[in-house]
Order: sequence, then C-alpha cells, then structure tokens
Amino acid sequence: TKKVLHQTMEEGINFLDCADTYGAGKSEEFIGQVLGKEHRHEMIIATKVGNGPMGGPPPGPNQKGGTRHHILEQVDLSLKRLDTDYIDLYYMHRWDPDTAIEETMRALDDLVHSGKVRYLGCSNYTAWQMVEAIWTAKAQNLYNYCCVQPEYSLVVRDVEKELVPATKRYGMSLIPFFPLASGFLTGKYSQGEEPPEGTRFAGSPNMGNRYFNDDNWSLLGKLQSFAGERGHSVAELAFSWLLGNPVVPSVIAGATKPEQVTANAQAAGWQLSDNEMAEIREML
Repeated sequence: TKKVLHQTMEEGINFLDCADTYGAGKSEEFIGQVLGKEHRHEMIIATKVGNGPMGGPPPGPNQKGGTRHHILEQVDLSLKRLDTDYIDLYYMHRWDPDTAIEETMRALDDLVHSGKVRYLGCSNYTAWQMVEAIWTAKAQNLYNYCCVQPEYSLVVRDVEKELVPATKRYGMSLIPFFPLASGFLTGKYSQGEEPPEGTRFAGSPNMGNRYFNDDNWSLLGKLQSFAGERGHSVAELAFSWLLGNPVVPSVIAGATKPEQVTANAQAAGWQLSDNEMAEIREML
C-alpha cells in the first residue's frame, strides 16, 4: 500500500479517497504515515463517515449513520489516523434513514466552522436524497454538499436518469467510483470463460454476476474495437469517457500495485473529441 501511495505522488496525482471503515481504518492510517506533515499540503484528502464498522458483530446505534454523536466522534478518529488537523472533503458515506437530515447537516456544518473539514460531500445518495439534504441546508443556512460520489461507468449508467441532471441543476460535481465496473472494463475477462485466478471476480462470483450479461458483453466488444482502432485500451476509454462529462472533475480509481497507478494516470491523458463522444453515445 505504501508503494502505491508513493507512486501516486510520483505520477502527480493529488487526490486521495478513503473512508473510516476501509480496512477498519487502515487506509487512513497508511495515508497519514506516508504523507506525514511534509507532504500533507500537496494532497487533497477525502474520507467518509456513516457506514459503521465492517465485519464482526452488528454496529450499535451510536456506531454508524448520520447522528451528531457518531459524526463528531468519528471525525476526530479519522483526523488522528490521517495524522492531520483538517480533512479537505468529508463525505456522508450513505443516506441514514433513521436520523433526521437536519441533525446530519447541522453536525457537518459545525465541522466546517470548526476548521476540521473544508468541504462536504455525499456518497451513494439517490437524487431525491441529495436534493433533500441540499434544501435542508439551504433552509437552515448551513454549509452544503459540493459533490456526490456514486457508481458510474460505461456499463453502469443509472445515475444519468436523475442524479446527473440534479448535480448539474445544483452546481455540484460528480466523482464516480468503480469507473472500470469493478474490473469488467479492464480487459481481463472474456465471455464464457472463468475469471482468471487472482482477479476480483474470481474471488467474488456474485460481484461478477452484476456485470456478466449479454448486453454488457456486447457493449464491451464494441468499446474494445473503438479503443483499439485509436491505439488505446478499453480501460483508458472508460476513464476518458467519464472525464469528458462536464460534471466529472475526477474519478476514484483503485489500485493495488504501483504499475496500476501509472496505467490509471496515463488513461486520463486521452481527451475524447466531440465526435468520439457522440459515437460512444450511439453504442450505449
């Protein structure tokens, strides 16, 4: 993990996304250890709150969600693990149906006023949930969400129906996760064949079932031809297509090896023309 972070800085990537629950807090700890005080000012760090601990016994009522108690407790723990005194972007990891959104937004507003957090975002929200939070913050004159983080890729485009239009309407940014559809768009997989050993879908067959269908395989073939004719991979196309959307300033790209970081950085360098974007729209 440390080698990956060092390579991230070498490639000039300055936006890191993590969460209080990723690796039971280890992702935040690694970032804090690698950056330290020396490199902190060079990076934009985003982390999240609200999921509750993963694994083990079910979390108690004060160990998850958007309650004031949980948010204020967890931000201090994240700051400690990250070895920093402020977080650039703090997400609510998901909508909390059991807590009034007024309580959540008021707690987040207090974090900005305190200087512990600079900007606020939401993750895994539907369009109506995001708008509910926005209007609540506006009505109470509170700091508001500036971005939303959903799953979005060439094969998972549900957000285009409501979330993308809402994002545009309210002047927000959309920062997609799973831009490669959990690996489906990497070129590692072939229709009718078992996932290669060591890949994500080999270890999680149910995850693969989300993407392995006739429509997606057909689309993948078209995308591979389109990218190949232009000297690029479908993974590079996946990043470039997302970054061609005006509401997308960055994408969340996972990496477990330094060479994957390099590949991700290079992928973002392909800028699609208007004609190419139109041609892709015809395929989708």
